[in-house]
Amino acid sequence: MNRDEATKRLQEIIGKDLVKIAAECGVTLFKDGKKNKGWVGHVVECHLGLPRNCLQLPDFGDWELKTISMKKLKSGIIVPKETMAITMINPEDVVNNDFEHSHLKLKLNCLLIITRMWYATSEPRSELLSAFKFDIDNDKELYTEIAADYEETRECIRNKGFNALSGKMGKWIQPRTKGQGNGAPKTRAFYARTCFLKKILKDNA
Repeated sequence: MNRDEATKRLQEIIGKDLVKIAAECGVTLFKDGKKNKGWVGHVVECHLGLPRNCLQLPDFGDWELKTISMKKLKSGIIVPKETMAITMINPEDVVNNDFEHSHLKLKLNCLLIITRMWYATSEPRSELLSAFKFDIDNDKELYTEIAADYEETRECIRNKGFNALSGKMGKWIQPRTKGQGNGAPKTRAFYARTCFLKKILKDNA
């Protein structure tokens, strides 16, 4: 299934409760008290008729699914709940490739983004709000600024080392710690800041 077909198919469940669809598909939200962080993606797989665990692969062939969880503020405004992980950072790969030839650019040029409503950690319900395509090549100004964020990360690794990367870096994209714990060495990933998510959501409203 290509990205256009998937985007069109997902319009069928806009406004529907993903928690109910999860139950129909046999997708478990919690196991032994721990949340299945990939449950929304598994529900999407089920609706699209794709095999389970496909989301463990880098992409769906030529596109990749990303989920943005949204929350409602006391003011009534709906905003992104958190940042969005885009791709892991391989320091050697980043140093050896400019943005145009980077894995980050590849990811940002083949996305199918879905937004879903988040209410509470217990996930009592969660409506699918939208599904749209995103390609960084279609926004030249944003492309240039994200390329600058990438170059900042690249220069930091080159001049100060991988461990010097900080989540304070980058206007739109930040190189943040991911997957640390249990004595394992720290790994880092490129994350889309909430300001980046707000921009693309506004542009695709």
